[in-house]
Amino acid sequence: MTDHSVAATLPSGPFRFIALDVETASRDSASICQIGIACVCHDNHIRSFTTYVNPEQSFAPFNTELHGIDAQTVATAPRFPEAWTMLKPLLELHHLVQHSSFDSRAVSAACRAYRMPNADLSWSDSVKIARKAWPEFKGNGGHGLANLKQELGLSFQHHDAGEDARAAAQVVLLAENRLGQSFDLISGTTRKAQFNLPLGRS
Repeated sequence: MTDHSVAATLPSGPFRFIALDVETASRDSASICQIGIACVCHDNHIRSFTTYVNPEQSFAPFNTELHGIDAQTVATAPRFPEAWTMLKPLLELHHLVQHSSFDSRAVSAACRAYRMPNADLSWSDSVKIARKAWPEFKGNGGHGLANLKQELGLSFQHHDAGEDARAAAQVVLLAENRLGQSFDLISGTTRKAQFNLPLGRS
């Protein structure tokens, strides 16, 4: 089960990769109200972490209906700067996976909104990975998490950031098996990962 406690222990790496998902309070992509990560260990075990985030703006009824989060839910949650300061050191060491490009756009928008430097992150899109692994889904339900949940037999609560992050990670692991290729080959971008750290820093 996903742990939504702010006091929950952040997983420590190194990991093969980390899937990340966010939920937002409104159509404003900077209005992040929940961040979830799914850290894939070298034995493919997944360790999850989720935190609510106080977006410091109003919740749109459509968004609350979608994910069940409202102002009361996040009343005591950290603001984005605090949550991101906690997560950023771990995320910068790993290659990240998002299902579509929404999550990286939301993180960048939130960083801009709070006048924080944008994180130096390396991303892959599990939608593109799923298209490689299951081209037959094109025009037949597509490669969104809802259809992949049904087609691949995944079990998760859609529109919960931690659950969706875990699902994206599972999609990648299943794609590795389906294609017979490692994440390094199917990720579609130069892998940053923890062994590409800058040298010479104390």
